[in-house]
Amino acid sequence: MSREKRSPIKDKPLRNPGQSVERQLDDLIDEKFAFPLAMGLVVIAFTLIEYWRYYYPQTPSPRTATAVAILFLGWAALQMVRAWPKLQNLSLALKGEKAVGQYLERLREHGYQVFHDVIGSSFNVDHVIVGPAGIFTIETKTISKPPGPEAKVIFDGECVVVGGFEPDRDPVIQAKAQSTWLCQLLFESTGRKYLVRPVVVFPGWWVQQSKGSTREMWVLEPKALPGFLAHEPDVLTSEDVKLASFHLSRFIRSS
Repeated sequence: MSREKRSPIKDKPLRNPGQSVERQLDDLIDEKFAFPLAMGLVVIAFTLIEYWRYYYPQTPSPRTATAVAILFLGWAALQMVRAWPKLQNLSLALKGEKAVGQYLERLREHGYQVFHDVIGSSFNVDHVIVGPAGIFTIETKTISKPPGPEAKVIFDGECVVVGGFEPDRDPVIQAKAQSTWLCQLLFESTGRKYLVRPVVVFPGWWVQQSKGSTREMWVLEPKALPGFLAHEPDVLTSEDVKLASFHLSRFIRSS
């Protein structure tokens, strides 16, 4: 009797940059675009059949089928129009997370471990880096830029203004909550109290910061992150980095 074969892969793979956003994007396309479009095509096919029967020996009226087709097509168009802004936002967010994730991968050369799309109970942390300068949660905010001098991000240490407006969701509160969650997660897993610092990055934006605003958290353009890390003292040994990275990777694979 032959033995049952098993996969040689024991652990789940780590997550990719923007994996949660990519899933949301796929679900949105399936629900609000693909399904309405498919239903519309079915109705159109039904209507064409009725016209075929109308112009040949059978003499049914295609008016009912036409009315139904118009209703279905109107419904499908309404679904797509309503979902279009969300589709654009998710597409932009996905591009931003992938671009930042690929950029962060370069930090491995400097002794950092990089993790993407760490899933919490009802949220996700876009990226986490663990290295000599410490542990950092990184929230990516990819926002379309307006023309003119207002195309900048201003951070005073407490609030963020993007292009002259405060975001609907406060990225400062969001980033600090993520770092607190990860700190508690690592403490429960390792028994050690790691300091986890929050970072918010705005790809492609000029970030203006007031003096002293970078003490508790950083708000940066992603390309500035290596420079900030280079000016930080080493607070973790290679063993610290390995321990925290191991427990974080186990959490990601089990979630």
